[in-house]
Amino acid sequence: MRYTLLFLLTGLMAIPATADETLHHYLSGTGMDDTVEWEFMCDMGQNSGFWTTIPVPSNWELQGFGQYHYGHEIRAYYAGRKPDLEVETGFYKHRFKVPADWLGKSIRIIFEGAMTDTLVKVNGIPAGPIHQGGFYRFSYDVTGLLHYGLENLLEVEVREKSSDETVDQAERGADFWTFGGIYRPVYLEIKPEEHIERLALEAGMDGDFSALVVCSGLNSGRAHTLQASIVDLEGKSLGEVIRGNLDASTGEGLLQGQFAGAKRWSAEFPNLYWVHIDLLSDGKVIHRESERFGFRTVEMRPRDGFYINGRKMKFKGVNRHSAWPESGRTLSRELSLSDARLIKDMNMNAVRMSHYPPDKHFLEVCDELGLYVFNELTAWQKPPYATEVGKKLVRSLVLRDLNHPSVVAWNNGNEGGFNTDLDAEFPRWDIQNRPVFHPWELFGGMDTTHYIPYGYATGSFFNGREVFCPTEFLHGLYDGGHGAGLEDFWDLMWKNPLSAGGFLWVFADEGIVRTDLGGIIDTDGNHAPDGILSPYRDKEGSYYTIKEVWAPIHFPLKHLPPTFDGVFFIENRYDFTDLQDCRFAYQLVRLPTLSGKALGNAEVVAGTIPSPQVAPYHKGDLRVDLPDNWRTFDVLYLTATDPHGREIFTWSWPLHSPAEQAMPSNWGATTEEKPVIAETGDRLEVRFPAYRVSFDRESGEIREVRNTVGSLPITRGPYLVPEAITYESVKASVKGSQVEVEVIHADGIGSFRWTLDPSGWVDLHYIVGLNAQRTPGHYMGLTFDLDEEVVEGMTYRGNGPYRVWKNRLRGNRFDVFEKDYNNTITGVTYAYPEFKGFYDQVHWALIRAGKGSFAILNLTEELYLRMLTPEDPPDPANTVVRFPEGDFSLLHGISPIGTKFYPAQRLGPQSRENIFLKRNRVIGRVLFYFGDIGELEIGVSGRDSKSG
Repeated sequence: MRYTLLFLLTGLMAIPATADETLHHYLSGTGMDDTVEWEFMCDMGQNSGFWTTIPVPSNWELQGFGQYHYGHEIRAYYAGRKPDLEVETGFYKHRFKVPADWLGKSIRIIFEGAMTDTLVKVNGIPAGPIHQGGFYRFSYDVTGLLHYGLENLLEVEVREKSSDETVDQAERGADFWTFGGIYRPVYLEIKPEEHIERLALEAGMDGDFSALVVCSGLNSGRAHTLQASIVDLEGKSLGEVIRGNLDASTGEGLLQGQFAGAKRWSAEFPNLYWVHIDLLSDGKVIHRESERFGFRTVEMRPRDGFYINGRKMKFKGVNRHSAWPESGRTLSRELSLSDARLIKDMNMNAVRMSHYPPDKHFLEVCDELGLYVFNELTAWQKPPYATEVGKKLVRSLVLRDLNHPSVVAWNNGNEGGFNTDLDAEFPRWDIQNRPVFHPWELFGGMDTTHYIPYGYATGSFFNGREVFCPTEFLHGLYDGGHGAGLEDFWDLMWKNPLSAGGFLWVFADEGIVRTDLGGIIDTDGNHAPDGILSPYRDKEGSYYTIKEVWAPIHFPLKHLPPTFDGVFFIENRYDFTDLQDCRFAYQLVRLPTLSGKALGNAEVVAGTIPSPQVAPYHKGDLRVDLPDNWRTFDVLYLTATDPHGREIFTWSWPLHSPAEQAMPSNWGATTEEKPVIAETGDRLEVRFPAYRVSFDRESGEIREVRNTVGSLPITRGPYLVPEAITYESVKASVKGSQVEVEVIHADGIGSFRWTLDPSGWVDLHYIVGLNAQRTPGHYMGLTFDLDEEVVEGMTYRGNGPYRVWKNRLRGNRFDVFEKDYNNTITGVTYAYPEFKGFYDQVHWALIRAGKGSFAILNLTEELYLRMLTPEDPPDPANTVVRFPEGDFSLLHGISPIGTKFYPAQRLGPQSRENIFLKRNRVIGRVLFYFGDIGELEIGVSGRDSKSG
């Protein structure tokens, strides 16, 4: 960009408040919740061939017109695998009036986005050449085409398929939904005849400020000058007014100043300012443009790091599509704000625009909340835009978004969709000269290779010399990826000085309402159910795992030792925030106890914690002043809040292990009635007045449990995993009021000992071992068969409310949860949290099955509970998990889950198979309650007499 500086002046003269500011007059609505009806006709597909109306902005498919296409269809067409692909054209008409007093103004019509080739006519006359490029703002000067004080006719023809094949393939032959229509707002921009055309701002971290001002329509016979003032968001002036002259030959001027008191913008402290820039003619303000911006400095230092405001960054980022189920790519500022808040709530600091520039309002909220943005020129893979059209689109992208402090880098395409002729176009228009990257390759000083396995490469990435930042990693699919494996990856990234972090794929499932298929949510098979959230932003389990792993305050202590004295060793992983500016609080909670009745209320003691002075990247102590009786509680919660009042995370530590739980108070009580042991055929049955249990005499497994109100859903078990067992004998004997049933295994690798009590409680001691000397696998424990049809839900004390995988244990809290049965398939149906799966640190559980409900009390540490088996999603790639046999399991090892592209074992230590040695037998003890669950009201204290 060429500009000429004549001279600069500074002064104290006040800026007049009567400046003629730019006006915007909307012809459409502003977003998905604010639309205007236009006349419309589609030439093929649904509801085609006749004139009707359509809301604008919108994608016509979501309004019941045309045909739905996922990008792979277009790619198949160009590859010759799809012989024909009919693509529709939409025709729009809209009538509007403009005031007579606009005569003499400069008026442009602006389209924020139309998919794809767009011809615009005003009063029957083309406003300019057909625009190509569906994700970019474009405009036409319509000053001479309007009828002032009268009605005007706007006609727009939108062809979904571009006549430029490179545009069509870059924007539509992609791994995302493609839509047609005017899907972003349309408005008139009204300025004085002599006006500021555009601004380009640069504001550094030390208060240096520059504004390149480009003006149009200037009367060469007048003296034109510029002046600028900067105010904060409350209107308080920052520094002095800047003044300067325009170059009469170019209409350009540069304003420069230094503002020593400026507060810096960053993701942690998103300080913003307004600059008001006035164009003066003969000393009178004739036009004002205002722009919001932030003072910050971006640097890419090769073989060192990506720096913002002098601090080396580790991006904790996510890729985001612009999509909503009912409206496609037509969104709203409210949704942008909600999405940005969700991203911030996961303790992320960055977002990549994939694979096209977003609505401008999304960048505005990133400015406001504090998110670093990698903004992207569209291309999914090869081919990229051709050079001629690509240059126009780079210009459009950069000029629209360059003044956003949130935008810290540009991406020229994606995964091979790079036209290197366009690399130089970004700095041509960007006064800040931000870094330009090629996502998927080493370019611009940073290696952004996608979908690296754990510890990838010997001479690059984790073991190389280049700065590395995968702009896509841990590709989510259904419930795999995202949080699963993240802790191992992040440990490597955090410790490596050349790591600049990375970006998860992807923020939300791109599920779309199919108006042609009865309103179902369609993710095109397994192409688009890859989000951390559902299409409607329901949170999957990985959401909270990410929130904990990427929390800027790190607690290394996972379990409280007996010697814990209230002091936590913590690490400050902020870039700019001292922990003395955060707030900390604790809660000690006595949780509701196990009962067949309604849950009782929790007892809570709360307090605040003095904030320690721990500088960024440093470590220190957090001292919690706990009351003397703190160990009589069940759980300690600790909440950290950032300087803006946003919760960072709430950590939880159970204060007692499962083994410390007291036995039920009615256990072992003497009774007058003697138990009965009956042997009939292949069954051995133990009978008490409250219940009876039938064992298979050959296998030693339970075959039936009945109590006074009906049958329990247990139909078989326990049997061992992972190996089949040969049983030697099943022996039953009376021990006072109790019956002991011992199951002996012939091969000596395990045994069961049941102690049945007349109270309804049944105590199971077990030993599980292996035949093989060294056997890798996922599971070790025992399992039961259940009648799933009668299971209604589960109430339990443990980590939750989400299920866990071996490589996704973070993010839950220790509490009591009530969960109803569901058969959710993550990413296919959206009732979260899912019911079926593995549960961590379960102390007790009540399985609700109507009259057949039963309970367990776990007295074994490091035991996982498995509740039923999730259904496999369609085409699950590496995210299918093979559960052990049975339905209800007590396990000493569980499975990890993979991603779309990699099996779990390539994702790090937590994702590898468990390895069990023959000598490492596991010993467990669990109590079952088989009596009438309605009579289970004795409770369990959760503490033994020693701990109290």
